[in-house]
Amino acid sequence: MKRRTFIKLCTGSAVGAGIGITRATRAQQIRVRRVGALILGNADADAFRMELREGLSNAGYVEGRNVLFDIRSAEGRVDMLPKLAAELVAAKVDVLIALYTPCVRAAQQATRDIPIVAIIANPVETGFMASLARPGGNITGVSLMAAEAHGKCVEVFGEMLPSVRKVAALGNAGDPFMPLFLEKVHLAGKAAGVEILPVSVRGADEIDAAIATIRKNGAGALIVQGSLPSRAVADVALKRRVPAGTFTRSFVEAGGLMSYGPNAARSFQRGVYFAIKILQGSKPAELPAEQPTHFELVINLKTAKALGISVPASLLARADDVIR
Repeated sequence: MKRRTFIKLCTGSAVGAGIGITRATRAQQIRVRRVGALILGNADADAFRMELREGLSNAGYVEGRNVLFDIRSAEGRVDMLPKLAAELVAAKVDVLIALYTPCVRAAQQATRDIPIVAIIANPVETGFMASLARPGGNITGVSLMAAEAHGKCVEVFGEMLPSVRKVAALGNAGDPFMPLFLEKVHLAGKAAGVEILPVSVRGADEIDAAIATIRKNGAGALIVQGSLPSRAVADVALKRRVPAGTFTRSFVEAGGLMSYGPNAARSFQRGVYFAIKILQGSKPAELPAEQPTHFELVINLKTAKALGISVPASLLARADDVIR
């Protein structure tokens, strides 16, 4: 072999090897983060998934390149949450986003080490955070102020249905938020001069019987705890001709009459913000939790018409959105 040819071959081999090493090194340098999410599977689950992926993408986390998503849904079954939370912990996610109180409880019981972002009703009152300013532990996130919003629903029904003197409160017995939910609804009922009829269910299969009982006992309206399956409750309430409201917009979009609460998309976006901060190195205990700054009233006029309800013009004028 000629000397010039030999040098060229050696040089080419060295360059090729160098390129291979560089590519391998770059691949090693790209750290893939795993983001876990635990959801009940209510009507707003798809909106949450969209905001999660879009928010992380905007922050430079590209699915399949430097981030992987592990989203576990209980499909409305609270009893499935502990198993799903344990699976996320076993998968060693870098951050776990838990949507609504039952999911946060399951996540907290599964780990005290992995950072948890809670999008939750009232985290301080339900014992998941020491305070909003200093959450402590491994949980931070967004307070939805759902207790106050559910109480406000009683006031809205007072204006929409002034002749109603008894309002039912349908609680989710598998949700640790239920006692606070009932407390706030009772307080709002007392202030409005209406009787509150508390009823609770443990699953979707009990909803029809519960609302039938509510109707039989003369309740003229129903406040629904937000962690219950939106579509199932909305369908039964319409079938039983019971005006129903809660704090989640997804309930109205599923056919419920009314909702009063924080904007869900905005709440999900802020939850994603906390996840990004944690991926960037922040500690949950050092990230103050947030509260919503705006609440929206949404009314479904199609449902109102089906129930024979004439919504006052003053209430429609105040509504942030009306579904026609």
